[in-house]
Amino acid sequence: MTSRLMEFQVQVQEIAAAISAALKLDTEIVDENMTVVAGTGHIEKRINHKEENGSKEAGFLYGRVLTTNRPYIIEDARNDPNYDPSYLTSQTEEFAEICCPIRFKGRAIGVIGLLAFTQQQQQQLIENKHQMLEFLQQMEKLLAGKITEQEAIKKLQLTTNQLNTIIESIHEGIMAIDATGIINHVNPTAEILMERPKEELIGFHLSKILPGSPMLEVLINGQEYKEKEESYEVSGVQADFLVSTSPIRAHNRIIGAVASFRKSSDVRKLAFSMTSLQRISSMDEIIGDSEPLKKLKEQALKVCNSQSTVLITGETGTGKGLLAMAIHNAGNRYDGPFININCGAIPESLLESELFGYENGAFTGARHQGKAGKFELADKGTIFLDEIGDMPLHLQIKLLHVLQNKEIERIGGTKAIPINVRVIAATNKNLEQMVSDGEFRADLYFRLNVIPISMPSLRERAEDIPILMNHFLYKHMKIARKYVEKFDHETISILTEYTWPGNIRELENAVEYAVNMEITEKITPSSLPRRIFNWRKPNEHANHLNLKKRLQLEEKKILSHFMKNYGTSVKAKKKMANELEISLATLYRKLEEYDLLNYEKNF
Repeated sequence: MTSRLMEFQVQVQEIAAAISAALKLDTEIVDENMTVVAGTGHIEKRINHKEENGSKEAGFLYGRVLTTNRPYIIEDARNDPNYDPSYLTSQTEEFAEICCPIRFKGRAIGVIGLLAFTQQQQQQLIENKHQMLEFLQQMEKLLAGKITEQEAIKKLQLTTNQLNTIIESIHEGIMAIDATGIINHVNPTAEILMERPKEELIGFHLSKILPGSPMLEVLINGQEYKEKEESYEVSGVQADFLVSTSPIRAHNRIIGAVASFRKSSDVRKLAFSMTSLQRISSMDEIIGDSEPLKKLKEQALKVCNSQSTVLITGETGTGKGLLAMAIHNAGNRYDGPFININCGAIPESLLESELFGYENGAFTGARHQGKAGKFELADKGTIFLDEIGDMPLHLQIKLLHVLQNKEIERIGGTKAIPINVRVIAATNKNLEQMVSDGEFRADLYFRLNVIPISMPSLRERAEDIPILMNHFLYKHMKIARKYVEKFDHETISILTEYTWPGNIRELENAVEYAVNMEITEKITPSSLPRRIFNWRKPNEHANHLNLKKRLQLEEKKILSHFMKNYGTSVKAKKKMANELEISLATLYRKLEEYDLLNYEKNF
């Protein structure tokens, strides 16, 4: 089976050439099958041949790197019996070598090595072994990034033959600069993209070639960035590129940076429009390292290839839709459509036609040619029924029929249309309670709840808050075109102590607001939304409040709890008023008094 590295051998060879040009040592890149994918100098003759007789278990250098997933430094290769099988016949050419694993999703999928073929190179390698190892590890990150990009492109290639042609034409340029910003390497693809020969690029300051490039900021702040949209003038014409840049460090200082870039050219927009997808999501986009999130991902990955229905429950703003799309894209239906429909956002009179479609003349105003519903559009893919608890009872019966018989019937139609669709549903409501109250069909609930998945609230995964804060900071810096370095200590304390009733959606909204409001290079408390302070641990000041204020705090908490559990519809408010034994007018007045009428908008 072709390895990931071998799938884009040309780009790997270019990276090997860039490393050799920078360090004046031969470079070798080997995949997990022990095949030499790329190499320079003495190694070129080994390309496409096996190293160490193709055996990872023999105990030689590359096999150890792949099996232990850690780097090695060999200072005297010719006298090391565990270096290479050539030692057994006294034919070892190398004097010394530094190598490290190429990791993808935590697993070693290859080896990248620097080799000394003279005593002078051996001395150079030994004297600078730590810097060179760090440089290799930066290149390893670049290679891993390329693999991720290639896998994303492969998914897009599955849409149509037309997309195959477009995506195969995308090539990636590589450009390296030194600590002063002088370009010291470009690959042939970079020459093509810049429409200049390397003689007009190498030796020039980056600001002369790409004015305003944030690649120069990486030399100062040391922060890598990935997949950033950048626009430059090339031969008098504005050109857009997707750029990823990483710093190169030695002795705890930045000695340069390396960037990979390719033309945007609306490929993603075209791919998304052809697949009816708004975005591509994976489990990696569900951000966080907390134990509840790890368990959630493990559970989701176990069921991604199943055909059974999934019911995702959780508070509003926890990312139920993102998880649904990730399950779809991680499963065997990933090349089929993912259709998202919010059952609570579409008027009841239109929801049936949206779900099941209609035939010609089915009702006044219907299209003459009829219309396919979302279930038909999702054939061989997945349909995501968000806010399933808001589906009217008469449509619940029809949905149950679809789930049981794997067929739909359009409004005004007379024939059953077979469908092959996986259903994922989500709700922030207590469906079991709704079943008890006669508001949701028990048979549909059990049909949907075959694989229940509960999304943890942000309160349950509080250790993920700092990670999410920084993720949203960089995201909205890019959108707002503002540079904000980080959060100050007081802001971090406020945001990590806050209870986040609106969960991740509220956190992102708060960070987006702060990025837009902040005028310094650090997010300060003055830039945070006021509601953060209104909601922040009200009880910690309770000892200083009079009876009226304390009662108001408790009343607001009770009303907030009801709004969270019952929703914001008129029907929900009537139910709340009845349960609280107050008039609907009194309820509205109190909700307005506590700024809770726009509860969902606030979170």
